[in-house]
Amino acid sequence: MQNINTILIANRGEIASRVIRTCKKMGITSVAIYSEADKHMPFVKEADLAIHIGEPEPLKSYLDQDKIIKAAIRSAADAIHPGYGFLSENASFAQRCAAEGIIFIGPKPEAIESMGSKSKAKAIMEKSGVPVIPGYKGKDQSETVLKAEALKIGFPLLLKATAGGGGKGMRIVHEEKEIDEAILSAKREAQSAFGDDELLIEKYIESGRHIEFQIFGDQHDNVIHLLERECTIQRRYQKVIEESPSPIMTDTLRAKMGEAAVLAAKALKYDNAGTVEFIFDDKTGDFYFLEVNTRLQVEHPVTEEITGLDLVQMQIESAQGIALQLKQEDIIGHGYAIEARLYAEDASNNFAPVTGKVHKFDLPKVDGLRVESAIRSGSEISMFYDPMIAKIIVKDTDRQGAHGKLRYVLQNLICQGTITNAPFLQTLLQHKDFNEGEYDTHFIEKHINVSKINDLSVEHTEEVAIAATLYSWYQREKSRKILSALPSGWRNSFYEYQKETFLINQYKLMVQYKYEDEKFTLYIGEKEFEAEITDVNAETIRLNISGLQKDFTIINTGNDYFIHTATIGNIQVSKQDRFPLKEKEKLNGGYEAPIPSQIVKIHVSAGDKIKEGDSMIVLSSMKMETHITANEDGTIEEVFVEEGANVEAGFLLLKIKEN
Repeated sequence: MQNINTILIANRGEIASRVIRTCKKMGITSVAIYSEADKHMPFVKEADLAIHIGEPEPLKSYLDQDKIIKAAIRSAADAIHPGYGFLSENASFAQRCAAEGIIFIGPKPEAIESMGSKSKAKAIMEKSGVPVIPGYKGKDQSETVLKAEALKIGFPLLLKATAGGGGKGMRIVHEEKEIDEAILSAKREAQSAFGDDELLIEKYIESGRHIEFQIFGDQHDNVIHLLERECTIQRRYQKVIEESPSPIMTDTLRAKMGEAAVLAAKALKYDNAGTVEFIFDDKTGDFYFLEVNTRLQVEHPVTEEITGLDLVQMQIESAQGIALQLKQEDIIGHGYAIEARLYAEDASNNFAPVTGKVHKFDLPKVDGLRVESAIRSGSEISMFYDPMIAKIIVKDTDRQGAHGKLRYVLQNLICQGTITNAPFLQTLLQHKDFNEGEYDTHFIEKHINVSKINDLSVEHTEEVAIAATLYSWYQREKSRKILSALPSGWRNSFYEYQKETFLINQYKLMVQYKYEDEKFTLYIGEKEFEAEITDVNAETIRLNISGLQKDFTIINTGNDYFIHTATIGNIQVSKQDRFPLKEKEKLNGGYEAPIPSQIVKIHVSAGDKIKEGDSMIVLSSMKMETHITANEDGTIEEVFVEEGANVEAGFLLLKIKEN
């Protein structure tokens, strides 16, 4: 047995915080590493020690093996926990740790290497009797061969990078005319994300569910599974909701899938935490092996909640050579758990990631609630990393109870300063089919109109405008020193109303109001409202609007008011100046960066002729590629950026002139 006294966490954000928490529980010294962008993040302060390792770009910090090993040696770390993402499934890094005499808290390098290639993984599973999807996993990766094999398999089909996950290097192809561009695009994205552009091709199961089994092994050839997680609800091939037990699971199906998962683990001589992912075909009832994730999963808290186990502690114990203390029959699920991933992203804009400062982050106190968060109030959302803000996990005795509690938590979630996917999560949880467990991997595009997800009703728009108006009035009243004996908003013309104009979701709205006898009379258009402030403090104002009382949490920065109330959610309201500055004129033919990004590929040069729909520039932000495409035929007049450059939202990328 090897004792572990100090662990360096080779990761960031909420997973670093999660590992630190178990280290403290076990009496183990924790060491965080951090990039320049993360120096003020919570996980850095939570660790016993923290070491700066470089610039924000992952390749210069969290993916730099030399810097991480040096940090481990400097802090006298006995072991490295890789978390998930970054180097967690990098076999060469695991081997490097062993060569340096540092324990890698994860499976042996051979297992990582075997599962690092999806084609090799399929071959191993096929040989071991685990059911796999028919497809092509050959070494010949020429575009000609890939296209020929694709045509043999038939459409629809799935292209997948063999080296990674999370939807990177993955494309669904429905028609032959799409295959050439899909191959090139998938290869480029896979090369960028994993340094390996090898692809495999599979028959695409159109009505499927993603069900994964948590596996665990030790260094004494013991392997068990810790039940399943349903991970079918996804966007951009990445999970947003995970729950356990699966709504479709029966004792018979669980036994079959669990046996296949353990069989897969034994084929690898698996010796730590991992996950075997299957796709379940709704039409046939068959299931097939997808991949083994040779690390801890983002959604591991779901398993911890229903089993009562600490998977990070089990990882550390297994890495020390301690045998599993559990047998398969000991693993019993209790109750129901669901996890929702809160992202800094705009669901109405194809789930595009966004940045910003989170002025206030708070959740209600609910029995069974667990929050794994990367941020606190005041944290910045960086363009360099995944946009996940927090994992919100709720445990209850049954599925209905857990869903009800999660809906309540999302209604009362305060996350002010950046757009989040909370409205999308609320819409999803209110959908009848989702509540009944009737869904597949296409549920979002089939059933959720994301383009309308952030829309407000007229009534709600008026309500937040009134809240912003009265909060603004209160702030002025509290701070004014001149003529304080006069009533607020006093006019020499008794009949003249005060006015405020706000921009709410691109909708301009004027509020006229008068304060008399501790009450307000307000007009929005032809509508009249009576309102009063019943309670107020620095960030919360309780209003009675036409007889209905409720609390509004409001953060004011300049002309922006970030407002939350449970019935509406988190809304940004911008007050318009009386003499607004002239808006920046849009350059005719100019194309701007839609979000803060890095320029990863430029396809055009000045003088090039382009057609409508041509890809001109590829941006990368928060692990997502965005293609800037031409919306008209024309000629490239000038390109204002270079590959590798970082740009802010609104930065002018290039200009074209019409033919």
